[in-house]
Amino acid sequence: MKRVLLVAFGCAFIATSLPAQEFKDFGRERLNSSPRHGEWVDIKSGDRTIKAFVVYPASKDKTPAVLVIHEIFGLTDWVRSLCDELAESGVIAIAPDLLSGQKFEDIDGARKAISALSKEQVQADLDATSDFALKIPACNGTLAVCGFCWGGGWTFQYASVNPKLKAAYSFYGVAVDNADDAKKVACPVYGFYAGNDERVNATIWKAEELMKAAGKKYEPVLYRGAGHGFMRQGESPNANEPDKKARDDAWARWKTLLKQLP
Repeated sequence: MKRVLLVAFGCAFIATSLPAQEFKDFGRERLNSSPRHGEWVDIKSGDRTIKAFVVYPASKDKTPAVLVIHEIFGLTDWVRSLCDELAESGVIAIAPDLLSGQKFEDIDGARKAISALSKEQVQADLDATSDFALKIPACNGTLAVCGFCWGGGWTFQYASVNPKLKAAYSFYGVAVDNADDAKKVACPVYGFYAGNDERVNATIWKAEELMKAAGKKYEPVLYRGAGHGFMRQGESPNANEPDKKARDDAWARWKTLLKQLP
């Protein structure tokens, strides 16, 4: 519980420290022009029904599925456009709306709502989405997970509770911080971190020691000069060069790793 609270608090701090004008959502243009099939689906999670966005690759063969855990901003157009980019890379991408059933007026409302989510509810929704993904007829039975900021921290956590995962891709989220969780990690974890993100990066070194001691694979990479949120910021029309380069380099690495999924 201690680590999950750190994820929620830490990413909430980062998000609230961003000036409002720096948060610009985009991605709808890509979605509107995509040749790939994307759709909303209903998923039963306990006594609740949640929404999830799914994008399928243009493939005649069955493919892996990647569970996408959104940022503290919620399931935005940018996250959905990233799902489309994942599908373009040859996998099924599925992103649950972890705020399903809630309404909020602005980004601050979304951040507060996500910060108030219980660990139990988030895990139950991720479990339900994972089970749904593995039952998609076009899925080949391989499941991976990725996430960003708040979702990046949850990605590492979820790798320690879902034994069905074959890989985890954590983007600038806090890493595992105790031996028990490290021992439970079921798959290789690949970290993507901003060079200028010391609070998050301070968790990497302990995680490396814990994962090594547990005999687990953890490969963190820092992208020099980039800031927190570079996968989103690097797409912005006003993106700086370090964020653009970090995004491009991270995608190149990620696509290579995706091809290694069974």
